[in-house]
Amino acid sequence: MCTYQTQTLDVRASGKLAGGWAPLTSAAVYFDHPVHFAAGHALMIDVRSSTLGPGARVALEMDAPSARALAQAILQTLASVPDDLQRDSLVAGRDVARESPTRP
Repeated sequence: MCTYQTQTLDVRASGKLAGGWAPLTSAAVYFDHPVHFAAGHALMIDVRSSTLGPGARVALEMDAPSARALAQAILQTLASVPDDLQRDSLVAGRDVARESPTRP
């Protein structure tokens, strides 16, 4: 049974696509039938670029235990980083992802 529960959010990120690095601006997280992962259902994470069209995305499909482990690792990593370094990931008034040159 599909829940159709989807969380969407704006993000500031960069992702490596087939043509190189690109700015990513939105993410969707949902639990549904996977396209490539060999399971009946999986957690999906799609991170997309609003300026490059629907083909510009980084997609993950994973089982629930892997998704929980990934979420926990992200939270533990952020909890271990000093606040000043986390603030350093924010650049007021600038979109660093859009200003960065494309890198292979």
